[in-house]
Amino acid sequence: MSHNSAGRPDRVLSLLGLATRSRNVVSGGFATEQAVKSGKACLVMIARDASDNTKKKFSNMCKFYEVPYLIYGEKEVLGHAMGKEERTSLAVTDVGFADSIQKHLKDSEDCAEQLQESR
Repeated sequence: MSHNSAGRPDRVLSLLGLATRSRNVVSGGFATEQAVKSGKACLVMIARDASDNTKKKFSNMCKFYEVPYLIYGEKEVLGHAMGKEERTSLAVTDVGFADSIQKHLKDSEDCAEQLQESR
């Protein structure tokens, strides 16, 4: 199980792992972009240690297509939660998992950057 910096299990990363195993996550720049543009993405996650250009690209895209996004974790941590190598960006394609992740972050003080609601 994934743990946060305080050593407690990280519910967001656990949910991400479950969503991945149930094939409700796409990852990598191209797949995330396609999910957003096709309307399949319910939530986009961007690694904190992604380049400024990558963060700007996905945040602008998500705002345009009205997809909620958040900046959370590091590339290695996001990849590990999915059972893969480093992942800079990913899209959750199931509304239930996306809602659960967003709800947990809104209730948590552990989130370094707030969820960005697209308007």
